[in-house]
Amino acid sequence: MARLLYRLGFGAHRRRLAVVLLWLLVLGGTGVGALTLSGNTADSFSIPGQESTIALDKIDSEFGAQGGATARVVVKAPDGQQLTTPQNAPKVAALVAELGELPGVTSATNPLDPRAPTVNPDQNVAYSTVTYDAKVGEVTEEERTALLDAMADARAGGLTVEAGGEATQTPPHVGGIVEVIGVVVALVILMLTYGSLVMAGMNLLTAGVGVGIGALGITIATGFMDLQSTTPILAAMLGLAVGIDYALFIINRYRHELRTGKDVGDAIGIAVGTAGSAVVTAGLTVVIALAGLAVVGIPFLTQMGVAAAVTIVVAVLVAVTLVPAVLSYLGRRALPRKQRTAPAEPSAEPAAPNGRGFFRGWIGGVTKRRITALVLSVVGLGAIAIPVMSTETTLVLAPVEDSTQARAEALLTEGFGEGFNGPLVILFEGGNAVQSAAGTVPDVQGIQDVAVVTPPIPNQDGTAAMLTVIPESGPATPETEQLVDDLRAYLSGVDGVETYVTGTTAVSVDVAVALDEAMPVYLALVVGLALLLLILVFRSILVPLVGVLGFLLTIGASLGATVAVFQWGWLGDVVNLDSPGPLLSLTPILMVGILFGLAMDYQIFLVSRMHEAHAHGAAPRDAIVTGFRQAAPVVVAAALIMFSVFAGFVPSGEGPVKSIAFALAVGILVDAFVVRMVLVPAAVALLGRSAWWLPKWLSWLPTLDVEGAGLEKQQKTERELEHSKH
Repeated sequence: MARLLYRLGFGAHRRRLAVVLLWLLVLGGTGVGALTLSGNTADSFSIPGQESTIALDKIDSEFGAQGGATARVVVKAPDGQQLTTPQNAPKVAALVAELGELPGVTSATNPLDPRAPTVNPDQNVAYSTVTYDAKVGEVTEEERTALLDAMADARAGGLTVEAGGEATQTPPHVGGIVEVIGVVVALVILMLTYGSLVMAGMNLLTAGVGVGIGALGITIATGFMDLQSTTPILAAMLGLAVGIDYALFIINRYRHELRTGKDVGDAIGIAVGTAGSAVVTAGLTVVIALAGLAVVGIPFLTQMGVAAAVTIVVAVLVAVTLVPAVLSYLGRRALPRKQRTAPAEPSAEPAAPNGRGFFRGWIGGVTKRRITALVLSVVGLGAIAIPVMSTETTLVLAPVEDSTQARAEALLTEGFGEGFNGPLVILFEGGNAVQSAAGTVPDVQGIQDVAVVTPPIPNQDGTAAMLTVIPESGPATPETEQLVDDLRAYLSGVDGVETYVTGTTAVSVDVAVALDEAMPVYLALVVGLALLLLILVFRSILVPLVGVLGFLLTIGASLGATVAVFQWGWLGDVVNLDSPGPLLSLTPILMVGILFGLAMDYQIFLVSRMHEAHAHGAAPRDAIVTGFRQAAPVVVAAALIMFSVFAGFVPSGEGPVKSIAFALAVGILVDAFVVRMVLVPAAVALLGRSAWWLPKWLSWLPTLDVEGAGLEKQQKTERELEHSKH
């Protein structure tokens, strides 16, 4: 692989103009495609084949499509008054009339209509259902603004008016000031690493090209398939982080080769052949982890994984083609001014700090006190992972605190009860569906946590009927989730009809069950494939095992910290948390997929240098020290960059992105600075020579040559032949 990548890097150097123009053409093409072919993203999660999803499809077919996106406009009378009084009823009627005339609105119900009232028993809180002709996610900003203006007019008349529902939700966005700060921090770290603003900017620019193509490609895909709104954000977040890191590793190796006296073309080829091999291998582990989400069998999760994996592939291709092409233009200007004319370094190895520097002291302390370092790492990470035992997940996320959606929910809770915001729907199908539905009302009403059961609503031919069940508890509470199970258990004994329980909480329960069942399968597949890849890279059994076991500690600590902050509310102000609550159901499995790939990145970049030193004859402990001193500085820079990118999405992140970004940021710090830089070196030092042991029956495995040993031999032979000719 190293030889192939050497030729690829050298070819990018020789045809640098064509390579740069090709990537700019691809970027421009995807930009035009995104502007002309993009569609809208969705915010709802469901799994085909689950009871709740089947019921929703049947309700659409039996009772007619439910129309476009809806908003629920909640009205409250002034304190001590009722909405039905002569002074308030005309105001409600005027509001409903104005809502019905808004752009894009097809209908607005009157909550005071005696035929179908939607007012509470105290008659001081009511709601109007506003239906749009646009589908969910397609309501425009102008239409939302018009709705807010109409609500402001009603407030001027003395009513309290708020709105919730899918039509009021704005799509998630990327590019806020805090996200920009994260990128600026990454730029500062790069500048300190390179000692050059030009090189730092070049690194960010090439990474930006890769993530831009990936994100724009996903935007194009929204015009042809339904993608979740978080898909492009996760892909952009991950693509930017790894794109910066991958370019960093190649540029760092290129600069070293220049210092040893190589010409520009040869330095580029060697950098891509060596560091590029590690980049390709590391990128492959990330792709395996993300694409492996497809085995879970959940379409929206597959889409997220594949979209992010494609972005990673683009980032790798940019790193091994565009980066060397741009380096070719920079030439020796990639080095600080003082180093451009300095004598060539005699060492054939990347420069490592001399004397008792920070990294020398770090790795010296870890290897000398390896048992202590190993125990403290395991115990410390285990303690942080304790909150995992109380993890709660849901798909029913609370709206942003103090938003009109949150205030609308509070008004509905005040007027109708907490469970009104998360109703459950029971569907009956069969010849006597209406009678069966009516007969079950008393029993359903008697089930624990049921507040209200509405009379059955039949379809036109009487072959199906719906019951609406209002729980006493809120939609994201364990009590309501238990109610879903209790209803299904009771309905399983109803004969003569098919029954289904659906609603937002039911969908959340079904998704959570599916994810719980899929997690062991996913872990086994991804860990197994990555373990095999690491065995091929290091030609060792124990080192990959240590790396994988360390990853499990990373996941535990990262998820534990996320539960403590987002579910328990610890340090909530630090992350700008609106209110604590259950994690998004997708958070654990997405975190596993993304962090596994990134953790293996650091394992490959750091341990491959140790393996290279060992292969060159260094004693086990000396190999650890040499490899660590060579790779740790750039790994630290890469981890800090990745942390800053992820952390940038935390304070201003929306909904599920905030907690996922926090989990990834914590995971990066834990994995890079504790697992890879303490636990793994300590374990490898403790294992000694047996760390690099490979059973004889596995000796047939191919050698990937990530360190470029074959490339080095080839170049040495070529130099000897050239010398003999002269």
